[in-house]
Amino acid sequence: MAQVPQTFFDALAVRTWCGHALRALGQAREEIDAINVYPVADGDTGTNLYLTLESAVGAVEAVFSGYEVGAAQGAGPSLAEAVRAMAHGALIGARGNSGTILAQLLRGMAQVFAADGETTHTDGQGLRLALRHAADAARLAVAHPVEGTVLTVASAAADAADGAEGDCGTVARAAYEGARAALAVTPGQLAVLERAGVVDAGGRGLVAVLAALVETFTGEAPGAPVPVRGVHTHAAALAEAHARGVAAAAGGGCDDGAEPGGPAFEVIYLLEAGDSAVDRLRTRLDALGDSLVVVGGDGLWNVHVHVDDAGAAVEAGVEAGRPYRIRITHFGLGDVHTRGGALPPRERVQRAVVAVVPGEGLAGLYTEAGATTVLARPGEPPASGELVDAVRRAHAREVVLLPNDAELRHTAAAAAEQARTEGIRVALIPTRSAVQGIAALAVHEPERRFDEDVVSMTSAAGATRHAEVVVAERQSWTMAGICQAGDVLGLIDGDVAVIGTDVTATAESVLDRMLQAGGELVTLVLGDEAPTTIADRLEARVRESYLAVDTVVYRGGRQGALLLIGVE
Repeated sequence: MAQVPQTFFDALAVRTWCGHALRALGQAREEIDAINVYPVADGDTGTNLYLTLESAVGAVEAVFSGYEVGAAQGAGPSLAEAVRAMAHGALIGARGNSGTILAQLLRGMAQVFAADGETTHTDGQGLRLALRHAADAARLAVAHPVEGTVLTVASAAADAADGAEGDCGTVARAAYEGARAALAVTPGQLAVLERAGVVDAGGRGLVAVLAALVETFTGEAPGAPVPVRGVHTHAAALAEAHARGVAAAAGGGCDDGAEPGGPAFEVIYLLEAGDSAVDRLRTRLDALGDSLVVVGGDGLWNVHVHVDDAGAAVEAGVEAGRPYRIRITHFGLGDVHTRGGALPPRERVQRAVVAVVPGEGLAGLYTEAGATTVLARPGEPPASGELVDAVRRAHAREVVLLPNDAELRHTAAAAAEQARTEGIRVALIPTRSAVQGIAALAVHEPERRFDEDVVSMTSAAGATRHAEVVVAERQSWTMAGICQAGDVLGLIDGDVAVIGTDVTATAESVLDRMLQAGGELVTLVLGDEAPTTIADRLEARVRESYLAVDTVVYRGGRQGALLLIGVE
């Protein structure tokens, strides 16, 4: 990460800004969580903002990694590539209302910076335009904007930037000062903030992000303290808010109006759909609940809403397009939506399993088995913060973490280390495939001593060979020879072992090779695009050729691979 001040806003400035902003949100996360009293004192705004930006940082770093060879020769990503990656990463990783709105702010800026794809950098004028477009785009994304929230702070930043003449550093500092001044007066705009004696949590997070922008262009973070006005501990703020009957939709730093006795569920999903379908979806979801924020574009959207009928909200998404990464959170009995007294502390369970899964079908299977799941979209692995959040959601003293992907080993290790600093005992089992995770979960016994359970699960995973059948995207060298784009590849334990033209025939060849070393149970996980007859063909082959070997079949949904195979 470059540390020298940036004169213009270019790809390197995007990377530097994202890094500074993530660090700033990490340092301020607990403080922001603590002042989160609107619309629900659930203390997650800082965490949601951090996780959203962490996803943006991961996407930007991936773009730069793709240029590592060219970088030595002076090549690197364009401004357009960097800002699009930033916006896309934030969109797919957006958490809660606060994170969703931050994603739209970044997307609004990216639309201006990437308007001319040939431009390598922009100046102060370009930054002014980007900040204005970001504030306007975020306001349009919220169904019912309320003043005294992050939207107010974003608009104030854009207004201040509009009046600034000079380079990017001058404009960034003006935006920061405008946002900081607007944040200080948010308690006078929202009664709930006034009563709790705090500023808006989402707005506080945005000020931290803008401070990082100043540091990017000047080399120094603004020294003036950011106002929080009478910061309560989260517990005190929660108690005061409840005592005064404050109840509204959850999501931390949210910008929608909310009424006491609000909806019981938070529903979040990514959606692939066209603009006209999303317009209809907005109308329908607005009638179903509140705290509605829909951000995105170009066929990909992030939808956030609070409703009493979670099924209806998901069905509305199905009618509009293809929803995935669906997350439904019940605010629970005793939540501020349903009662006025303070929440009793939730009792931790002794042990839980957290697993990364590649498809909706497997997510359902793992959930039925009692695991807390993190759904990984093909090509977009979860960040460490998302894994840490899942460990927290499991609410257990002991957690077994199953990454189910060799590429996630370091990410999972970082998440485990972070969770340990919070007093959670975490054991990481380095599963490299979801079928190994299934084998581990099958022998999981929460009543056993933790170490014994981990050893048993690790042994089951290690005794399971794994394979996958995929379609080659490009010509490349493999362990089995040269493959062409469109060839069917059979990978065993991560290496290409078979190159074919027919999916079923390739799968049969892979299965035969795996069973040559013996086996007792074959697990097949079918992707959405797998041939409809492939499961029957493979089951018949096992039954006819391998005595005393059982077969179990699961539907994995959209999991990237056409077929996953496990042999225990």
